[in-house]
Amino acid sequence: MINRRAVLGTLAATLAFAAGPAIAQDWKAKYPELVFAIVPSENASGVTDRFQPFMDYLSREIGTKVTLRVAQDYAALIEGQKAGQIHIGYYGPSSFARALMIGSKIDAFAIEVSKGGVKGYYSVFYVKKDSPYTKIEDLKGKNLGLVDPNSTSGNNVPRFALDKMKIDPETFFSKVVYTGSHENAVIALGQGTVDVAANWLNADDDSNLTRMATKGMVKAEDFRVIFKSDMIVNSPIAYPTNLPEDLKAKIRDAFMNAAKKDKAAFDRISDGKNEPFEPTDNKAYQPIVDLNKFVDELRKKKAS
Repeated sequence: MINRRAVLGTLAATLAFAAGPAIAQDWKAKYPELVFAIVPSENASGVTDRFQPFMDYLSREIGTKVTLRVAQDYAALIEGQKAGQIHIGYYGPSSFARALMIGSKIDAFAIEVSKGGVKGYYSVFYVKKDSPYTKIEDLKGKNLGLVDPNSTSGNNVPRFALDKMKIDPETFFSKVVYTGSHENAVIALGQGTVDVAANWLNADDDSNLTRMATKGMVKAEDFRVIFKSDMIVNSPIAYPTNLPEDLKAKIRDAFMNAAKKDKAAFDRISDGKNEPFEPTDNKAYQPIVDLNKFVDELRKKKAS
């Protein structure tokens, strides 16, 4: 006598097994290529040299081609991922918070981790070493170099810090210049285009400045810090919420295992200064959303 229940169970199991590979193939058919985008803190060729080995690693691990796109600025990254043209976005904290604020359906899944397990970094103000300035108040009437309106360490935190000092940048300084990148801010300072420049710093031996010095672009000893902010939560990597769950799992696993599976490619990203990525979520960036709102209110007050 045939056990009808057993037959039905076997049939269900067979169908489930057959559907598994089909589901995987479904997303591969829809996503024959994934776009990974990042805003450069250095020149575009430097970003490509730094990240291309990691793209090759991701392509192998995820099982589909991952292409690097160097976004022109933070706004291009935000809009590109909101439009579904960017599948993996490497944000700064403020630009990620801004993306959430404008309704982007994205989820942070990995966070940078600095040496010692630190998940934060700092905004600093640099001046030339031989300049007479020892504090921000000494720079009244001089030129300030910021990075990008959506930069955390290069705009929002500096403006927040200046506000606490009762300083309105647009009236205190002779000129406020957006340089476009962290490297450009240091170059502008070195050339005398600006007298003080905002930038990022993980530690005394790991900053945009020290990385530029490693590449022979500047001498780190030619500059000094006159202000250092409170710690800022590190940069997140995010993907669209509506990506297939199995694809998102593949992406997450690739990032979490990168330091182990391809140490050379992983170390290339930070010159060996970072520890393995760790999981994160959107809630970790609520303080940055609040910071963005604060800066927005400052702009409204000045415009009114």
